[in-house]
Amino acid sequence: MGVTEHLYLDKQHPALWKAISGLGLKVQEAAEEAGIGRGLLELLNVRISQINGCAYCLDLHVRKAVEAGESAQRLAVLPAWRDTALFTGKERAALALVESITELPDQESREHAEAAARECLTAEEFSAVSWVAVTMNAFNRVSITSHHPVKRDR
Repeated sequence: MGVTEHLYLDKQHPALWKAISGLGLKVQEAAEEAGIGRGLLELLNVRISQINGCAYCLDLHVRKAVEAGESAQRLAVLPAWRDTALFTGKERAALALVESITELPDQESREHAEAAARECLTAEEFSAVSWVAVTMNAFNRVSITSHHPVKRDR
């Protein structure tokens, strides 16, 4: 049985897409209210999308990160953030937390990441960053499953 075209989940069930998009906007608001700046928010979205291999979301969020003032250097080394001194303690804590939520390692590793994050992040920041990871993972899965295309820049 051959399928000739991809089924876009967002187009097939637009009410569900509207709901998850609304959640994404609320998470963004909560992150901003918690003091998670737009640049860090986009770095987190990029890192989660790198782990999940979501080309569509990577294209979108790298653009947004650049618009938010993120440097090409930091974006380039983001997969190896632990091996650089380019990220602040707060950024490192947030990156470790979203990686743990995305990868869901063993319990001990998760608890270690959470404890380290709690040392650098307030409860509000910790919660907001966690919600960023939960929703970005959902967006990645919608885009990957739908095979959303990355269009060439013109």
